[in-house]
Amino acid sequence: MRHFLTYIGLLAMVLGSTVFSARAAVAQEPRSRFMRPTTRVGDSIDYELSYVHAPGLEVIFPDSTAEFKPFEYVGKTYYPTRTRRGQSLDRTIYHLRTFALDSVQRLSLPVTILRGNDTVTVPSTAASLRLRRTAPALSGAVPVLRQNTVLLPVPARFNYPYWLAGTGLLALALGGIFISFRRTLRRRYQLYKLRKNHVYFLAQYARHIERFALSRSLTNMERAITLWKNYLTGLEDNTINSLTTKEIVAHYENDQDINTALRIADQVIYGNQFNEEEAETDLAFELLRTFAERRYDLVSVRSRA
Repeated sequence: MRHFLTYIGLLAMVLGSTVFSARAAVAQEPRSRFMRPTTRVGDSIDYELSYVHAPGLEVIFPDSTAEFKPFEYVGKTYYPTRTRRGQSLDRTIYHLRTFALDSVQRLSLPVTILRGNDTVTVPSTAASLRLRRTAPALSGAVPVLRQNTVLLPVPARFNYPYWLAGTGLLALALGGIFISFRRTLRRRYQLYKLRKNHVYFLAQYARHIERFALSRSLTNMERAITLWKNYLTGLEDNTINSLTTKEIVAHYENDQDINTALRIADQVIYGNQFNEEEAETDLAFELLRTFAERRYDLVSVRSRA
């Protein structure tokens, strides 16, 4: 029993000395202060936290995750530990700002001390800050507010989502129609081009014939024949504009109208054999025009099928 009491006494002495040494190590509390006595809402203010301690003490200052209310953390500037005459100084300046409207605001940040596996949190001295007014104080009674419930016109805004949705639906509908009637539309477009080219050919062909009748120029007759060949080349997708008269007659299986018309044209153009009467040249022009209309009708019937 006496040995047990002696053990208890020694344990109490060890614990007492440990507590005494821990208290002695933190006997001087951390100090904090604002670098300016006043600030305005939203302005940055510097808050200094410093701690003088024994050189062998491990000290941790708060980081950005600490509780800074009623202030907001903006950043910090820390300084290396400085030791003089057996004492170390740790110092950090926190850059804060406040949006609270209290006239006097206070802040105290704790410092953590590491001792082996244990930690001791020591609060710093509280620093106070006064909030400056940014608006002049009202003199006298607060004016009574007058109620105004008159509706004001609001300009209509363009409804982009509905218009985009409508445009998309219209595009889908047109795409569906095009896919469904693509063949019909293509056939109608081809017929439209055929008719348009045919009308243009007839107008130009008649103009060349008229010029030939007035001037009796071989150039105008040659232009009319070339126009006829080019038209049939585009109409039937062939190459008769590069063929000779004999090859063209063979291409159209010795068609009598083609044979007669081109023979007369060759005699006039290459043989310079003008007939006193214009009956033969008029016949050649008429036969070529009639043949072109027959070929146009044939191609149109095929395109409609």
